[in-house]
Amino acid sequence: MRALVRKLRTGFGQPAFVLCWLVPAWLLLGLCRVAIELLSFRRLAALLGAPHGASAWVPLVNEPQRQRAAKIGQVVRLAARHSPWTLNCYPRSLTACILLTLYRIPHCLCFGVALDPATQNFSAHAWTVAGNIRVTGGESFSRYTVLACFVSLPGEAEGAIHQG
Repeated sequence: MRALVRKLRTGFGQPAFVLCWLVPAWLLLGLCRVAIELLSFRRLAALLGAPHGASAWVPLVNEPQRQRAAKIGQVVRLAARHSPWTLNCYPRSLTACILLTLYRIPHCLCFGVALDPATQNFSAHAWTVAGNIRVTGGESFSRYTVLACFVSLPGEAEGAIHQG
């Protein structure tokens, strides 16, 4: 019972934006997971933004966009943590991209690979960034080699790009 009370206090202590978007983001994570299973990458790639190949491009954002991107990352992480299905980095990044696009925040979604020196196995990863905010995926530029990058510049930010 104490654990439930503690979780409720923690949950209601979240910012209003996170509380408002928690259920929609949770549903969107599920929809993205299903879309990834059912649709080809080619179809999904058409929705991700402009392809930039293996060049990592990080769109610049202003301060209000930076703060909103951080909140979007927070809500996606919280919704993913409480989902009944397994979610890897791809549906999380796709969900973040959809929310960032809704708020007209420039962002990029990157796909990369890394070689584990101990096992000699490759691991793949997807992450989303908006300016200097790691919306999903953490410290990915330092660990993974970028294979593909998709940049979305909704609104007035057209042309405001910084190569990472």
